[in-house]
Amino acid sequence: MESSPRRETVDRWNAQTKQLQTAVSNVEKHFGELCQIFAAYVRKTARLRDKADLLVNEINAYAATETPHLKLGLMNFADEFAKLQDYRQAEVERLEAKVVEPLKAYGTIVKMKRDDLKATFTARNREAKQLTQLERTRQRNPSDRHVIVVTAQLSQKPHEEWLFESI
Repeated sequence: MESSPRRETVDRWNAQTKQLQTAVSNVEKHFGELCQIFAAYVRKTARLRDKADLLVNEINAYAATETPHLKLGLMNFADEFAKLQDYRQAEVERLEAKVVEPLKAYGTIVKMKRDDLKATFTARNREAKQLTQLERTRQRNPSDRHVIVVTAQLSQKPHEEWLFESI
């Protein structure tokens, strides 16, 4: 039995859809992992900044109990160390704004693509079922043109719905 052009088109769509599904699954897996690791990195950097702030406070408390010369040195050190932590705070904020948030937004996009693929699979499966039914009808009743035309129209309907949904 020969393969119809319509069947070849459906097979091509199946291959493309499976390729897209593989790509989306791959992106979901790796971007999810990246997002988790970056978020953990940001949290640890923020905790390090918090510990450094505690260290600055302790250095200042110690400086208050020492001689004026040592006190001045400790306070200068604490001040410089606090400035370094301001840079760390800026790093945390930049990482959250420029890395973690866009990755989260990309996760939403991937979920939408997954839903689109699911709708495509559903339409494709309906169309394949209708095409199988059309071919069976053609084999059983090759002379009954009315039944074949009606079945062909029904098999075209899921394809038209899929095209309409993809626009």
